Amino acid sequence: MSTQPIQAQPLGDPRKPSRANILRRYTADRIVSGLAVLATVIVLAPLAAILFYLVYKGASSLNLAFFTHVPAPVGEEGGGMANAIVGSSLVLLLASLMGIPVGIAAGVYLSEFGRGKFLGNAVRFTADVLNGVPSIVMGITIYSLVVKPQRHYSALAGGIALAIMMIPTVTRTTEEMLATVPLAIREAALGLGVPKWRTAVSVSLRTASPGIITGCMLAFARVAGETAPLLFTAFGNQFWSFNLNEPIAALPLQIFVYAISPYDEWHRLAWAGALVLIVLIMVSVTLVRVFANRGVLKGGS
Repeated sequence: MSTQPIQAQPLGDPRKPSRANILRRYTADRIVSGLAVLATVIVLAPLAAILFYLVYKGASSLNLAFFTHVPAPVGEEGGGMANAIVGSSLVLLLASLMGIPVGIAAGVYLSEFGRGKFLGNAVRFTADVLNGVPSIVMGITIYSLVVKPQRHYSALAGGIALAIMMIPTVTRTTEEMLATVPLAIREAALGLGVPKWRTAVSVSLRTASPGIITGCMLAFARVAGETAPLLFTAFGNQFWSFNLNEPIAALPLQIFVYAISPYDEWHRLAWAGALVLIVLIMVSVTLVRVFANRGVLKGGS
């Protein structure tokens, strides 16, 4: 009788997927990838359609006079929206200077100091409620609190209304972005003896700055096209105005006035103004993102 051990026959690697499993995974991958591409197209299609239609309707009315002249009197052709472009820039700059620092400060408090505290929960709840307040309600509120006591409309009142609308978006974005900063980074700074407030400002805030900048740009883009708050605050102006304590023109206001008018020339200018407004928003957001990615706005070289 042979004493050699009986060798086991290889049965195949049980971990190796079968041909049917490979085919099923490949099919599922293709289906999910196709759905992702389809979702991307669905998201981009409205933006592309809006841009195409604005270019189709408004590009023919764009000329040098549009960017250098004030609106022409009723019944006359020509004119432009130079004063409205400058007015929108001033109001948005004013709103950003007031709203963004307050929103970032509130977001830092919620993320670094206000967790589990009554005041933190109150601030968070207030920000969520403000995010859902209609813009016309915000305009009426600022009209009652600012315009009526001053007894006149002003660019300052318009900036305040837009700033309050920016604050909740910036606050919640800052809080969420700071929550993504690894705890080890904070512990390293605290271990070196850095105070907690300095750690929040110089370490956590700087690390999360790209996401915070994106949130600020979202807030800026949201309020840039608002008309209702400005109707109750800035009111509009047909002439040049740089005084923040007087009524001031703005692109959304001028577009609204031209769009509801019975004149075809004003309708064409309204389309041109809408095109300029959306291009200005896109350019502003793009420039900030480019500078952020290069480190200019993060303190990099």
